Amino acid sequence: MEASGSRRLAAILAADVVGYSRLVAEDEEGTLRTLGTYRAAISDLVREHSGRIFGTAGDSVVVEFASAVQAVRAAVAIQRALQRRNADLPPGKRLEYRIGINVGDVVAEGDDLLGDGVNVAARLQEIASPAGICVSGAVREQVEGKLDFHMSSLGERSLKNIPRPVPVCRVEWRAEEPGAMDALLSGRSLALPDMPSIAVLPFVNMSGDREQEYFADGVTEDIITALSHYRWFFVIARNSAFAYKGRALDVRQIARELGVRYVLEGSVRRAASRLRATAQLVDAETGRDLWAERFDRDLSDVFALQDEVTQSVVAAIEPEMLLVEGMRATRKNAGSLDAFDHCMRGIWHFHQFARDENRAAEALLRRAIELDPNLALSHTYLARTLNARIWWGWSEDIDKEIAEEFAAATRAVALDERDPYSHYALFLAAMISLRHEQSLAAAQRAIDLSPNFALGYFALGWIRVYMGRSAEAIDPMLRNLRLNPNDRQSETFLGFVGLAQYHVGNFEDAAEYCRRALRVRHNRITLRTLLAALGQLGRYDEVASVIMEMDEVKPPQAARHWEVTMPYADPASRAFLDEGLRKAGLQI
Repeated sequence: MEASGSRRLAAILAADVVGYSRLVAEDEEGTLRTLGTYRAAISDLVREHSGRIFGTAGDSVVVEFASAVQAVRAAVAIQRALQRRNADLPPGKRLEYRIGINVGDVVAEGDDLLGDGVNVAARLQEIASPAGICVSGAVREQVEGKLDFHMSSLGERSLKNIPRPVPVCRVEWRAEEPGAMDALLSGRSLALPDMPSIAVLPFVNMSGDREQEYFADGVTEDIITALSHYRWFFVIARNSAFAYKGRALDVRQIARELGVRYVLEGSVRRAASRLRATAQLVDAETGRDLWAERFDRDLSDVFALQDEVTQSVVAAIEPEMLLVEGMRATRKNAGSLDAFDHCMRGIWHFHQFARDENRAAEALLRRAIELDPNLALSHTYLARTLNARIWWGWSEDIDKEIAEEFAAATRAVALDERDPYSHYALFLAAMISLRHEQSLAAAQRAIDLSPNFALGYFALGWIRVYMGRSAEAIDPMLRNLRLNPNDRQSETFLGFVGLAQYHVGNFEDAAEYCRRALRVRHNRITLRTLLAALGQLGRYDEVASVIMEMDEVKPPQAARHWEVTMPYADPASRAFLDEGLRKAGLQI
């Protein structure tokens, strides 16, 4: 606690909810529940940007930052996170915050702050539009040239009880639209995002032992995960980066295809208890190496190696982030290196996406859990392995594996609540168990924890389709594809974009997305969506071949598989899909 009456300069953020009294009067219980969820998200984002909440009353929040840059970044992150959550609420139930930010002199009174700096921020908040951000001229001067958000001048404004006019600017915080699908799917170069963008290529296994491939892949994946926690980076997802494994391509070509500016590449050599790694960061626009390093470590220091590489990359691109965004990858609770090794092997087999490899993954992950029951990552991937088996039609006991999947996912979250992958596993398990609200909450939480988490956006779109909100599902699904343009599971992603398009009545688009998905790989779920779209379009000449293909990929428990892979919460949505299938001549 500071001495009473001490003064300092601070950036103050003030926020409150538009129409809060009306919302409480109409639905007190629901509004308070939503407010609690939103306050938790705001608190996380404030902490991530090194802020301190010092005032809350009713629906209002007042926060102190040492940096105007971080105050504006936090405000934008808050509005984007709440916009994403508001999309899941009816318009009359949404909580929209107005935010004002000022830099000024403040006076400490215990843990509270008073003074002109606070008062101006509060008045700026009052003139902001719903879901808007207004900042003072002093803030604009502090952040000029340091942020990519455009600021529109609103001129000098007279604010209540402030004796002088204050220059006011509006922050244009809306996120950029996902990349155009034609560019994404045609191989043309993608536009660079409005933030530092990076792809981490698979580290080369230099051990001379092909059995060590899984270890090099695991190091790469952990670095990607760590970088993805930096909100103001754009990080290409693991599976799209791994599409370049073993391919001798120019770094500039890879960067063009993925739509990124920076590329990290390296190698790993594991011998006995020693680990040697090299890494270099390339600016693909210039071809210049920004940073390169060699690391020699004990094998037990693999986590420290990941942190060193990650922090070196961030320092080379935008060092200010090292000072403020402290979220890190959380896969560091392995009590046994043997358990971690089995887990990494299991993950490698899981990512091969084949029936026999799926069984091998399960055996290795269960052994990892025997060796260390508290390794969250093993439970996460056991849940994902069982889920993949069910959706791909490889399961011979669907109901048993649904129960085991949910237990594993629940355990993963309990062991590591801050790992987005554990929440993604819970999303999958809850969705297929018809726990729709829990599934939606898990998808939202995964993105909260890692805003570059491509699978989190896919999860959010996917569950919205089954909850009858397909119009709101398309944007997050396209964001997943932009973060993850080359995934080996792209047929799954494209197929569910097709399902969302079907439910909003865009049958031509639905059929096209399904056809693109099926060019990559056939699966019964995408064929089902295509069949329904063809039925609605009246293209009966194409129907017979689709039904034949569906029969060719018929799973062991075909009737049960059909039901569990349509986990609709909204009976009307399920009936609409059935309508298309009946029009195609399928007996439901």
